[in-house]
Amino acid sequence: MSSSNRISHSTTTDNKLVYMANQIGTFFKSQDMDTASARIAEHIVKFWDPRMRRAIVAYLDAGGAGLDPAARQAVESLRPRL
Repeated sequence: MSSSNRISHSTTTDNKLVYMANQIGTFFKSQDMDTASARIAEHIVKFWDPRMRRAIVAYLDAGGAGLDPAARQAVESLRPRL
């Protein structure tokens, strides 16, 4: 895989992970921020593959553009669980 293909694949994967995290957050939007972020994190831990969890944390470490506030807080809470 060429480096441009790796970058494109990584960007596509990151965009999908951000979209998924934000969609989970939409479901919990009616709850307060701390509860919503805890539930988002719980869902990610239960249903996402460990590689996906590591990738979303790495994406956050690189700036986390596009993550909604509750999803961002949830992803930050995942770091100690990796």
